[in-house]
Amino acid sequence: MDRPRDRKDVMELVKRHDVKFVKLWFSDIHGTLKSFAVPTEELEYAFEEGMGFDGSSIRGFARIDESDMIARPDPATFAILPWRPKERAVARMFCDIYEPDGTPYKGDPRYVLKRNLEKAREKGFTMYVGPELEYFYFKSDKAPETLDEGGYFDYFPDAAEDLRRDTILALEQMGIRVEYSHHEVAHSQHEIDLRYADALTMADTVMTYRAVVKEIANKYGVYATFMPKPIFGQNGSGMHTHQSLFRGEENAFFDPNDRYYLSMTAKHYIAGILRHIKEITLVLNQWVNSYKRLVPGYEAPVYICWARRNRSALVRVPLYKPGKEKATRIELRSPDPACNPYLAFACMLNAGLKGIEEGYPLPEPTEVDVYHLSEEERQKMGIEQLPGSLIEAIEYAEKSELLRETLGEHIFRELLMSKRIEWDDYRGQVFPYEIERYLPVL
Repeated sequence: MDRPRDRKDVMELVKRHDVKFVKLWFSDIHGTLKSFAVPTEELEYAFEEGMGFDGSSIRGFARIDESDMIARPDPATFAILPWRPKERAVARMFCDIYEPDGTPYKGDPRYVLKRNLEKAREKGFTMYVGPELEYFYFKSDKAPETLDEGGYFDYFPDAAEDLRRDTILALEQMGIRVEYSHHEVAHSQHEIDLRYADALTMADTVMTYRAVVKEIANKYGVYATFMPKPIFGQNGSGMHTHQSLFRGEENAFFDPNDRYYLSMTAKHYIAGILRHIKEITLVLNQWVNSYKRLVPGYEAPVYICWARRNRSALVRVPLYKPGKEKATRIELRSPDPACNPYLAFACMLNAGLKGIEEGYPLPEPTEVDVYHLSEEERQKMGIEQLPGSLIEAIEYAEKSELLRETLGEHIFRELLMSKRIEWDDYRGQVFPYEIERYLPVL
């Protein structure tokens, strides 16, 4: 399908493809996709005036006494939903959320990312992102009952090859480029890697990707989940995020004269990520369950360091290939696929920019398996750990001026409040582990 540039293109595509309804998509502060549909007869009005809705029931949006919100669709995000009938088709557009007076709504995660990207543009940078989202297929949403016992890159058994194929076809029909797909390490775990794009396009794409994976799974009668750690004793799901900054067509991270092929811009950016990672972990790993993944022994990063080939490091720099200067990038390995991509990309970017602005020094890379170092050895090397629980991440976030600046006061306050409620709900529960371990002996 042709990529629209403006509302005129959208209206032509609507006629050409017999589109009857358009779903208007946006995100709450947790990255949960929200949607309402309008008939195409209302599209011109939606572009001109925006569509009003009640924001008081959306997590992290307005209070009931200031609930009126306006959703204004972005025509560049128009795409037809391939899992719906072709006759009287259904399409979608992402929306920016506004106050009734026409000012951008500060509780809109898409606005938060756009505001931080503008900050980068003022410094001459464009952020590009290529995330790798892992997920599981289960027989239902009632229990983590797997479809297969395959492992990394396995061909047999791989019960979801057709699901991945149909998911990729659906993504491509929506104009989303896919690099490759495969079975992941854990039983019934999978990955479809997306071709890199600018950060705003990619945040919209991540939201779409999660929806498409779930829709295609539902067609096959199975359940897809981006829960970070659904199975005890097996790897959890991450969202390893490749990222780089460009100045026009030039990769600002590349330096042919550096022994690592990294510019000072890239080194300061990495140093910013390393210094501020504890403060932004609440956004990158926002659920109680996220911290069940971030433990040693399951390929998830725990220790704050960087390396080139070492996958136990928090930040990895893929090796440079001659003639591939534009591919120079860093990979942050801690985020999980249940994050809010708009807020996550904004936090990564602002942490990196802070490193560039302040000229943070970058320590030497850690090219040993950090998991096998003793605590004393890690302390001597100055290697710290990520927060080990949601409450620890909350406590780091509460003190962070960088996080407050990145998110804005509204989302900063609302996110902390909702996460404290989640922690209080969690710590009051009694789990099967406790019954099995303590009840017979206490």
